[in-house]
Amino acid sequence: MAASALFILDLKGKPLISRNYKGDVGLGEIEHFMGLVLQREEEGALTPLLTHGKVHFLWIKHANLYLVATTKKNGNASLVYSFLYKVVEVFCEYFKELEEESIRDNFVIVYELLDELMDFGFPQTTDSKILQEYITQEGNKLETGKSRVPTTVTNAVSWRSEGIKYKKNEVFIDVIESVNLLGLLLGVGWGNGVSANGSVLLSEVVGTIKLKVFLSGMPELRLGLNDRVLFELTGRGKNKSVELEDVKFHQCVRLSRFDNDRTISFIPPDGDFELMSYRLNTQVKPLIWIESVIEKFSHSRVEIMVKAKGQFKKQSVANGVEIAVPVPSDADSPKFKTSAGSARYLPERNLVIWTIKSFPGGKEQLMRAHFGLPSVEKEEEEGRPPISVRFEIPYFTVSGIQVRYMKIIEKSGYQALPWVRYITQSGDYQLRTS
Repeated sequence: MAASALFILDLKGKPLISRNYKGDVGLGEIEHFMGLVLQREEEGALTPLLTHGKVHFLWIKHANLYLVATTKKNGNASLVYSFLYKVVEVFCEYFKELEEESIRDNFVIVYELLDELMDFGFPQTTDSKILQEYITQEGNKLETGKSRVPTTVTNAVSWRSEGIKYKKNEVFIDVIESVNLLGLLLGVGWGNGVSANGSVLLSEVVGTIKLKVFLSGMPELRLGLNDRVLFELTGRGKNKSVELEDVKFHQCVRLSRFDNDRTISFIPPDGDFELMSYRLNTQVKPLIWIESVIEKFSHSRVEIMVKAKGQFKKQSVANGVEIAVPVPSDADSPKFKTSAGSARYLPERNLVIWTIKSFPGGKEQLMRAHFGLPSVEKEEEEGRPPISVRFEIPYFTVSGIQVRYMKIIEKSGYQALPWVRYITQSGDYQLRTS
Protein backbone atom coordinates (compact mmCIF):
# COMPACT_ATOMS: atom_id res chain seq x y z
CA MET A 1 0.00 0.00 0.00
CA ALA A 2 1.34 3.42 -0.96
CA ALA A 3 -0.97 6.45 -0.64
CA SER A 4 -4.65 7.20 -0.19
CA ALA A 5 -4.59 10.74 -1.58
CA LEU A 6 -2.12 13.24 -3.03
CA PHE A 7 -2.23 17.00 -2.41
CA ILE A 8 -0.24 19.89 -3.87
CA LEU A 9 -0.28 22.90 -1.53
CA ASP A 10 1.05 26.44 -1.71
CA LEU A 11 3.39 27.84 0.98
CA LYS A 12 0.41 28.84 3.16
CA GLY A 13 -0.92 25.28 3.11
CA LYS A 14 -3.83 26.04 0.77
CA PRO A 15 -4.60 23.08 -1.56
CA LEU A 16 -4.02 23.93 -5.22
CA ILE A 17 -5.00 20.51 -6.55
CA SER A 18 -5.64 17.07 -5.09
CA ARG A 19 -6.48 13.53 -6.15
CA ASN A 20 -8.20 11.05 -3.82
CA TYR A 21 -7.24 7.55 -4.97
CA LYS A 22 -8.90 5.37 -2.30
CA GLY A 23 -11.47 7.51 -0.49
CA ASP A 24 -10.58 6.22 2.98
CA VAL A 25 -9.00 9.54 4.06
CA GLY A 26 -11.22 12.60 3.92
CA LEU A 27 -9.98 15.56 1.89
CA GLY A 28 -10.58 17.82 4.91
CA GLU A 29 -7.73 16.10 6.81
CA ILE A 30 -5.19 18.19 4.87
CA GLU A 31 -6.27 21.25 6.91
CA HIS A 32 -4.28 19.86 9.86
CA PHE A 33 -1.04 19.57 7.86
CA MET A 34 0.20 23.17 7.90
CA GLY A 35 -0.46 23.56 11.61
CA LEU A 36 1.65 20.46 12.29
CA VAL A 37 4.49 21.81 10.12
CA LEU A 38 4.53 25.20 11.90
CA GLN A 39 4.31 23.59 15.35
CA ARG A 40 7.19 21.20 14.63
CA GLU A 41 9.30 24.00 13.12
CA GLU A 42 8.90 26.04 16.31
CA GLU A 43 9.94 23.02 18.37
CA GLY A 44 12.89 22.34 16.05
CA ALA A 45 11.59 18.81 15.47
CA LEU A 46 10.28 18.92 11.90
CA THR A 47 10.22 15.47 10.25
CA PRO A 48 9.23 14.29 6.74
CA LEU A 49 6.44 12.18 8.31
CA LEU A 50 3.75 13.89 10.38
CA THR A 51 0.72 12.29 12.07
CA HIS A 52 -2.66 13.69 13.13
CA GLY A 53 -4.98 11.16 14.74
CA LYS A 54 -4.92 8.09 12.49
CA VAL A 55 -3.78 9.98 9.38
CA HIS A 56 -0.12 10.07 8.31
CA PHE A 57 1.22 12.91 6.13
CA LEU A 58 4.28 12.03 4.01
CA TRP A 59 5.54 15.23 2.40
CA ILE A 60 8.32 16.93 0.44
CA LYS A 61 8.87 20.59 -0.40
CA HIS A 62 9.80 21.75 -3.90
CA ALA A 63 10.24 25.47 -4.74
CA ASN A 64 7.10 27.17 -3.34
CA LEU A 65 5.02 23.97 -3.14
CA TYR A 66 4.35 21.17 -0.70
CA LEU A 67 3.57 17.73 -2.15
CA VAL A 68 1.74 15.69 0.48
CA ALA A 69 0.59 12.05 0.39
CA THR A 70 -1.87 10.85 3.05
CA THR A 71 -2.54 7.35 4.33
CA LYS A 72 -4.11 5.57 7.32
CA LYS A 73 -2.23 2.34 6.70
CA ASN A 74 1.29 1.32 7.71
CA GLY A 75 2.43 1.81 4.12
CA ASN A 76 5.81 1.60 2.40
CA ALA A 77 7.20 5.06 3.20
CA SER A 78 10.25 4.77 0.92
CA LEU A 79 7.94 3.93 -2.01
CA VAL A 80 5.80 7.01 -1.29
CA TYR A 81 8.82 9.35 -1.13
CA SER A 82 10.25 7.86 -4.34
CA PHE A 83 6.87 8.45 -5.95
CA LEU A 84 6.66 12.09 -4.76
CA TYR A 85 10.11 12.87 -6.19
CA LYS A 86 9.09 11.11 -9.42
CA VAL A 87 5.98 13.34 -9.60
CA VAL A 88 8.25 16.39 -9.33
CA GLU A 89 10.51 15.00 -12.09
CA VAL A 90 7.56 14.33 -14.45
CA PHE A 91 6.01 17.77 -13.85
CA CYS A 92 9.39 19.42 -14.50
CA GLU A 93 9.62 17.52 -17.81
CA TYR A 94 6.21 18.91 -18.80
CA PHE A 95 6.36 22.46 -17.42
CA LYS A 96 10.17 23.10 -17.31
CA GLU A 97 9.80 24.54 -13.80
CA LEU A 98 7.47 23.28 -11.10
CA GLU A 99 6.02 26.07 -9.01
CA GLU A 100 2.62 27.41 -7.98
CA GLU A 101 2.07 29.28 -11.24
CA SER A 102 2.79 26.22 -13.41
CA ILE A 103 0.19 24.20 -11.46
CA ARG A 104 -2.44 26.95 -11.79
CA ASP A 105 -1.77 27.32 -15.54
CA ASN A 106 -2.00 23.57 -16.27
CA PHE A 107 -4.81 22.21 -14.10
CA VAL A 108 -6.20 19.89 -16.79
CA ILE A 109 -2.84 18.31 -17.65
CA VAL A 110 -1.93 17.96 -13.94
CA TYR A 111 -5.21 16.08 -13.28
CA GLU A 112 -4.57 13.80 -16.25
CA LEU A 113 -1.03 13.11 -15.06
CA LEU A 114 -2.16 12.37 -11.50
CA ASP A 115 -4.64 9.84 -12.93
CA GLU A 116 -1.90 8.05 -14.90
CA LEU A 117 0.89 8.26 -12.31
CA MET A 118 -1.05 6.39 -9.61
CA ASP A 119 -4.01 4.02 -9.51
CA PHE A 120 -5.82 3.06 -6.29
CA GLY A 121 -2.79 4.14 -4.26
CA PHE A 122 -0.16 2.28 -6.31
CA PRO A 123 2.35 3.96 -8.67
CA GLN A 124 1.68 3.13 -12.33
CA THR A 125 3.25 4.79 -15.39
CA THR A 126 5.95 7.16 -14.13
CA ASP A 127 8.13 7.42 -17.25
CA SER A 128 7.71 10.93 -18.64
CA LYS A 129 8.64 9.88 -22.19
CA ILE A 130 5.78 7.35 -22.29
CA LEU A 131 3.34 9.80 -20.66
CA GLN A 132 4.19 12.45 -23.26
CA GLU A 133 3.02 10.09 -26.01
CA TYR A 134 -0.62 10.34 -24.95
CA ILE A 135 -0.84 13.26 -22.50
CA THR A 136 0.21 16.28 -24.52
CA GLN A 137 0.14 20.02 -23.90
CA GLU A 138 -2.90 20.09 -26.23
CA GLY A 139 -4.64 17.26 -24.40
CA ASN A 140 -8.12 18.73 -24.80
CA LYS A 141 -7.72 18.84 -28.62
CA LEU A 142 -7.01 15.12 -29.03
CA GLU A 143 -9.44 13.17 -31.19
CA THR A 144 -11.16 10.31 -29.38
CA GLY A 145 -9.80 7.79 -31.87
CA LYS A 146 -6.21 8.81 -31.09
CA SER A 147 -6.48 9.07 -27.32
CA ARG A 148 -5.59 5.43 -26.73
CA VAL A 149 -2.86 4.08 -24.53
CA PRO A 150 0.31 3.59 -26.63
CA THR A 151 1.65 0.09 -27.09
CA THR A 152 4.78 1.03 -25.14
CA VAL A 153 2.78 0.80 -21.89
CA THR A 154 1.98 -2.88 -22.49
CA ASN A 155 5.15 -3.87 -24.40
CA ALA A 156 7.92 -5.91 -22.82
CA VAL A 157 10.14 -2.93 -23.71
CA SER A 158 7.89 -0.26 -22.18
CA TRP A 159 10.60 2.44 -22.24
CA ARG A 160 11.01 2.58 -26.04
CA SER A 161 8.53 3.10 -28.86
CA GLU A 162 8.69 1.24 -32.15
CA GLY A 163 9.27 2.94 -35.50
CA ILE A 164 11.85 5.52 -34.35
CA LYS A 165 13.94 6.80 -37.28
CA TYR A 166 17.00 9.06 -37.52
CA LYS A 167 18.99 10.15 -40.57
CA LYS A 168 22.19 9.98 -38.54
CA ASN A 169 22.50 7.28 -35.89
CA GLU A 170 24.59 8.37 -32.89
CA VAL A 171 25.08 7.63 -29.19
CA PHE A 172 26.67 10.18 -26.83
CA ILE A 173 28.11 8.73 -23.59
CA ASP A 174 28.94 11.00 -20.63
CA VAL A 175 30.96 9.52 -17.77
CA ILE A 176 30.55 12.02 -14.90
CA GLU A 177 32.31 11.57 -11.57
CA SER A 178 31.66 13.73 -8.49
CA VAL A 179 34.32 13.86 -5.79
CA ASN A 180 33.00 14.10 -2.22
CA LEU A 181 35.80 15.08 0.12
CA LEU A 182 36.14 16.24 3.71
CA GLY A 183 39.60 17.52 4.61
CA LEU A 184 41.01 18.95 7.83
CA LEU A 185 43.27 21.99 7.67
CA LEU A 186 45.44 22.14 10.77
CA GLY A 187 46.29 25.35 12.58
CA VAL A 188 43.84 27.73 10.89
CA GLY A 189 42.04 30.24 13.04
CA TRP A 190 41.16 33.87 13.55
CA GLY A 191 44.19 34.23 15.86
CA ASN A 192 47.86 34.76 15.10
CA GLY A 193 49.23 33.82 11.70
CA VAL A 194 49.66 30.07 11.23
CA SER A 195 49.80 28.22 7.96
CA ALA A 196 47.68 25.18 7.21
CA ASN A 197 48.69 21.66 6.45
CA GLY A 198 46.20 18.90 6.89
CA SER A 199 44.74 15.53 6.03
CA VAL A 200 41.78 13.93 4.27
CA LEU A 201 39.15 12.62 6.71
CA LEU A 202 36.62 11.22 4.23
CA SER A 203 36.58 10.81 0.47
CA GLU A 204 34.54 8.97 -2.13
CA VAL A 205 33.77 9.10 -5.84
CA VAL A 206 30.15 8.96 -7.04
CA GLY A 207 29.88 8.26 -10.76
CA THR A 208 27.08 8.24 -13.32
CA ILE A 209 27.05 7.14 -16.95
CA LYS A 210 24.50 9.14 -18.94
CA LEU A 211 23.49 8.44 -22.52
CA LYS A 212 21.92 10.56 -25.24
CA VAL A 213 20.57 8.10 -27.83
CA PHE A 214 19.65 8.95 -31.42
CA LEU A 215 19.22 5.46 -32.91
CA SER A 216 16.64 4.11 -35.35
CA GLY A 217 14.59 0.98 -34.79
CA MET A 218 14.97 -1.28 -31.75
CA PRO A 219 18.77 -1.60 -31.28
CA GLU A 220 20.56 -3.65 -28.66
CA LEU A 221 23.59 -2.00 -27.06
CA ARG A 222 26.48 -3.60 -25.21
CA LEU A 223 28.73 -1.43 -23.08
CA GLY A 224 32.18 -2.59 -22.00
CA LEU A 225 34.01 -1.01 -19.03
CA ASN A 226 37.36 -1.74 -17.39
CA ASP A 227 35.48 -3.48 -14.57
CA ARG A 228 37.82 -5.35 -12.18
CA VAL A 229 35.43 -8.28 -11.64
CA LEU A 230 35.12 -8.74 -15.41
CA PHE A 231 38.91 -8.58 -15.86
CA GLU A 232 39.37 -11.25 -13.17
CA LEU A 233 36.69 -13.48 -14.76
CA THR A 234 38.44 -13.28 -18.14
CA GLY A 235 41.95 -13.66 -16.71
CA ARG A 236 43.22 -10.20 -17.65
CA GLY A 237 44.53 -9.33 -14.19
CA LYS A 238 43.86 -6.13 -12.26
CA ASN A 239 45.92 -3.67 -14.30
CA LYS A 240 44.04 -0.49 -15.20
CA SER A 241 40.77 -1.92 -13.88
CA VAL A 242 38.29 -0.31 -11.49
CA GLU A 243 36.31 -1.95 -8.69
CA LEU A 244 32.77 -0.55 -8.82
CA GLU A 245 30.54 -0.55 -5.72
CA ASP A 246 26.82 0.15 -5.20
CA VAL A 247 26.10 -0.21 -8.92
CA LYS A 248 22.53 0.82 -9.87
CA PHE A 249 21.11 0.38 -13.38
CA HIS A 250 18.28 1.82 -15.44
CA GLN A 251 15.40 -0.64 -15.85
CA CYS A 252 16.45 -1.31 -19.46
CA VAL A 253 19.62 -3.22 -18.43
CA ARG A 254 19.40 -7.02 -18.39
CA LEU A 255 20.43 -7.72 -14.80
CA SER A 256 20.64 -11.51 -15.23
CA ARG A 257 23.20 -11.03 -18.02
CA PHE A 258 25.24 -8.66 -15.84
CA ASP A 259 25.17 -11.09 -12.91
CA ASN A 260 26.29 -13.90 -15.22
CA ASP A 261 29.21 -12.40 -17.13
CA ARG A 262 29.26 -8.65 -16.17
CA THR A 263 28.02 -7.65 -19.65
CA ILE A 264 25.96 -4.44 -19.66
CA SER A 265 23.38 -5.28 -22.34
CA PHE A 266 20.24 -3.21 -22.99
CA ILE A 267 17.68 -1.78 -25.42
CA PRO A 268 17.92 1.95 -24.67
CA PRO A 269 15.14 4.53 -24.29
CA ASP A 270 15.15 7.26 -26.91
CA GLY A 271 16.90 10.51 -25.98
CA ASP A 272 18.50 11.31 -22.61
CA PHE A 273 18.64 8.89 -19.69
CA GLU A 274 20.94 7.74 -16.89
CA LEU A 275 22.18 4.24 -17.67
CA MET A 276 23.93 3.51 -14.37
CA SER A 277 25.46 4.96 -11.24
CA TYR A 278 28.29 3.64 -9.06
CA ARG A 279 30.43 4.54 -6.08
CA LEU A 280 34.11 4.13 -5.21
CA ASN A 281 34.83 4.29 -1.51
CA THR A 282 38.56 4.90 -1.91
CA GLN A 283 41.11 7.37 -0.62
CA VAL A 284 41.08 10.19 -3.15
CA LYS A 285 44.00 12.58 -3.45
CA PRO A 286 42.51 16.09 -3.22
CA LEU A 287 42.35 17.53 -6.75
CA ILE A 288 42.48 21.09 -5.44
CA TRP A 289 44.11 21.57 -2.03
CA ILE A 290 43.90 24.76 -0.02
CA GLU A 291 46.44 26.29 2.35
CA SER A 292 45.42 29.26 4.43
CA VAL A 293 46.95 31.89 6.72
CA ILE A 294 44.66 34.11 8.79
CA GLU A 295 46.23 36.93 10.79
CA LYS A 296 44.75 39.65 13.00
CA PHE A 297 46.50 42.97 13.61
CA SER A 298 45.71 44.72 16.93
CA HIS A 299 41.99 43.90 16.61
CA SER A 300 41.60 46.52 13.88
CA ARG A 301 42.10 44.49 10.72
CA VAL A 302 42.48 40.92 9.52
CA GLU A 303 44.47 39.55 6.61
CA ILE A 304 43.60 36.24 4.95
CA MET A 305 45.96 34.55 2.51
CA VAL A 306 44.70 31.53 0.59
CA LYS A 307 46.86 29.34 -1.66
CA ALA A 308 45.19 26.88 -4.03
CA LYS A 309 47.14 23.96 -5.52
CA GLY A 310 46.00 22.00 -8.56
CA GLN A 311 47.00 18.43 -7.67
CA PHE A 312 45.86 16.79 -10.91
CA LYS A 313 47.59 16.05 -14.24
CA LYS A 314 49.41 18.98 -15.85
CA GLN A 315 47.67 18.42 -19.19
CA SER A 316 44.23 18.81 -17.53
CA VAL A 317 42.49 22.09 -16.70
CA ALA A 318 39.84 22.74 -14.03
CA ASN A 319 37.08 25.06 -15.24
CA GLY A 320 34.78 27.33 -13.23
CA VAL A 321 36.72 27.00 -9.96
CA GLU A 322 35.01 28.68 -7.00
CA ILE A 323 36.64 28.75 -3.56
CA ALA A 324 34.38 29.97 -0.74
CA VAL A 325 36.43 31.23 2.24
CA PRO A 326 34.61 32.13 5.49
CA VAL A 327 35.49 35.45 7.14
CA PRO A 328 34.58 36.94 10.56
CA SER A 329 30.99 38.20 10.65
CA ASP A 330 32.06 41.68 11.82
CA ALA A 331 34.59 42.21 8.99
CA ASP A 332 34.19 45.19 6.64
CA SER A 333 36.09 47.31 4.04
CA PRO A 334 37.33 44.40 1.88
CA LYS A 335 40.38 44.66 -0.41
CA PHE A 336 41.59 41.80 -2.62
CA LYS A 337 44.66 40.78 -4.60
CA THR A 338 44.67 37.61 -6.71
CA SER A 339 47.29 35.94 -8.92
CA ALA A 340 44.46 34.61 -11.10
CA GLY A 341 40.72 35.17 -11.34
CA SER A 342 38.77 37.58 -9.15
CA ALA A 343 37.40 37.73 -5.60
CA ARG A 344 34.19 39.21 -4.24
CA TYR A 345 32.81 39.65 -0.73
CA LEU A 346 29.34 38.38 0.21
CA PRO A 347 28.62 40.06 3.59
CA GLU A 348 25.20 38.40 3.95
CA ARG A 349 26.92 34.98 3.96
CA ASN A 350 30.23 36.04 5.61
CA LEU A 351 32.15 34.63 2.66
CA VAL A 352 34.78 35.59 0.14
CA ILE A 353 34.20 33.87 -3.21
CA TRP A 354 37.37 33.47 -5.25
CA THR A 355 36.56 32.59 -8.86
CA ILE A 356 39.10 31.20 -11.35
CA LYS A 357 37.77 30.45 -14.84
CA SER A 358 40.67 28.20 -15.85
CA PHE A 359 43.02 26.47 -13.41
CA PRO A 360 45.77 24.26 -15.00
CA GLY A 361 46.98 21.14 -13.19
CA GLY A 362 50.22 21.41 -11.21
CA LYS A 363 49.84 25.19 -10.75
CA GLU A 364 49.48 27.25 -7.58
CA GLN A 365 47.39 30.42 -7.26
CA LEU A 366 47.28 32.97 -4.47
CA MET A 367 44.60 35.26 -3.06
CA ARG A 368 45.06 37.91 -0.37
CA ALA A 369 42.12 39.56 1.36
CA HIS A 370 42.30 42.51 3.79
CA PHE A 371 39.37 43.39 6.06
CA GLY A 372 38.76 46.02 8.70
CA LEU A 373 37.44 44.94 12.11
CA PRO A 374 35.44 46.95 14.70
CA SER A 375 37.45 48.25 17.62
CA VAL A 376 35.28 46.36 20.15
CA GLU A 377 36.16 42.68 20.00
CA LYS A 378 33.41 40.10 20.24
CA GLU A 379 33.46 38.15 23.49
CA GLU A 380 32.08 34.88 22.12
CA GLU A 381 34.28 32.82 19.88
CA GLU A 382 32.85 32.30 16.42
CA GLY A 383 32.38 28.89 14.89
CA ARG A 384 34.60 28.23 11.89
CA PRO A 385 32.68 27.17 8.81
CA PRO A 386 34.54 25.03 6.26
CA ILE A 387 36.21 26.28 3.08
CA SER A 388 34.27 24.81 0.15
CA VAL A 389 35.51 24.31 -3.40
CA ARG A 390 33.67 23.89 -6.70
CA PHE A 391 35.24 22.85 -10.01
CA GLU A 392 34.86 20.80 -13.19
CA ILE A 393 37.69 18.99 -15.00
CA PRO A 394 36.83 17.74 -18.52
CA TYR A 395 38.51 14.73 -20.21
CA PHE A 396 39.51 13.29 -16.82
CA THR A 397 38.24 10.72 -14.29
CA VAL A 398 39.53 10.20 -10.77
CA SER A 399 38.76 6.49 -10.72
CA GLY A 400 40.35 5.72 -14.08
CA ILE A 401 37.12 4.18 -15.42
CA GLN A 402 37.12 3.73 -19.20
CA VAL A 403 34.53 2.88 -21.81
CA ARG A 404 36.33 0.06 -23.66
CA TYR A 405 33.65 -0.43 -26.30
CA MET A 406 30.03 0.27 -27.24
CA LYS A 407 28.53 -2.30 -29.62
CA ILE A 408 25.32 -1.32 -31.41
CA ILE A 409 23.35 -4.21 -32.94
CA GLU A 410 20.21 -3.56 -35.01
CA LYS A 411 18.51 -5.90 -37.51
CA SER A 412 18.80 -3.41 -40.40
CA GLY A 413 22.59 -3.41 -39.88
CA TYR A 414 23.15 0.36 -39.97
CA GLN A 415 26.43 1.91 -38.80
CA ALA A 416 26.26 4.11 -35.71
CA LEU A 417 28.82 6.38 -34.05
CA PRO A 418 29.39 6.27 -30.26
CA TRP A 419 30.95 9.40 -28.71
CA VAL A 420 32.46 9.34 -25.20
CA ARG A 421 33.15 12.27 -22.88
CA TYR A 422 34.68 12.15 -19.36
CA ILE A 423 34.04 14.81 -16.70
CA THR A 424 35.16 15.08 -13.06
CA GLN A 425 33.44 17.63 -10.86
CA SER A 426 33.25 18.60 -7.21
CA GLY A 427 30.48 17.08 -5.15
CA ASP A 428 30.40 17.89 -1.44
CA TYR A 429 34.00 19.15 -1.32
CA GLN A 430 34.84 20.82 2.00
CA LEU A 431 37.98 21.61 3.98
CA ARG A 432 37.37 22.16 7.68
CA THR A 433 39.52 24.36 9.86
CA SER A 434 40.66 22.98 13.20
